[in-house]
Amino acid sequence: MTDLHKACTEYLAVRRALGFKLSGYDRLLGDFVGYLGRCDAPTITTRAALSWATGPQGVTLHYWASRLGAVRGFARHLQGADPAVEVPPANLLASGPCRRTAYQFSPQDLERLVGAAGRLTPALRGATYQAFFGLLICSGARVGEVTKLDRADVDLARGVVEINDAKFRKHRRLPLHHTAVVALERYSRLRDELCPRAKVPAFFVSARGTRLLYVVVNQVFRELVGGLGLEDQPGAGHPRVHDLRHHFIMATLADFHREGADPQGKLPLLSAYVGHSDPAWTYHYFQPSPELLALAAVRLEQFERERR
Repeated sequence: MTDLHKACTEYLAVRRALGFKLSGYDRLLGDFVGYLGRCDAPTITTRAALSWATGPQGVTLHYWASRLGAVRGFARHLQGADPAVEVPPANLLASGPCRRTAYQFSPQDLERLVGAAGRLTPALRGATYQAFFGLLICSGARVGEVTKLDRADVDLARGVVEINDAKFRKHRRLPLHHTAVVALERYSRLRDELCPRAKVPAFFVSARGTRLLYVVVNQVFRELVGGLGLEDQPGAGHPRVHDLRHHFIMATLADFHREGADPQGKLPLLSAYVGHSDPAWTYHYFQPSPELLALAAVRLEQFERERR
């Protein structure tokens, strides 16, 4: 089992060097290798992997499938050097689609959200979250990307935000609308006035002058939407902060239709802006809405008239 522990460490190091975060995999695969040792299994077998993956009780099928998926990646890595290693089939614990429908915000919902954030106390906390959520809404950036922004990453003179060390260690540059630049300039001045000696170089700081934490951002978002009384939606449930990213992508797609642009031709630009390596990933964010369907219908009618 010592060799498997070593192989596990090497596998995780290689995958992370390629940009995969694999959060929690050290514990999962370490537990699995320990399980093989207790079973006196010389290597990975489908039977052993399935038995370990389905060990926890009172959990969902998706949770079992995710455990087995972690083992499958490790097994594929080992099989290249050891043909005796069995790779569990991908559909052995098919859990079905687990992507949740995104919450569909109205413009009024977002306006109320930003306004409620600005009323948080103390004043620096309110200003920070008002600007923070505003940037999420108008850029479609990930929460983790915005919390990592330093002051040097935000060039308000050029109206550009630099996203560094994003998912898969990618870098991208986000041009901002002039209204977003004005809002960030206002926040920047207030931040420096209320917190002249911040403890970190972060652009967005807490009331204590520290960098925002992902878990706290989520907590604040839930409290704000709870106070606004936004009702659950079928298939989506309650709003999540990640749904702001979905909203940006769908709103941009609707803008393409309004402008008469070719959405298919513009998709690679949108994908690059939101940090997707392949437009196929952006398709995951597409979902029908009354507004988008109406715009598409108008475009279709116009196309039919021009063709006739």
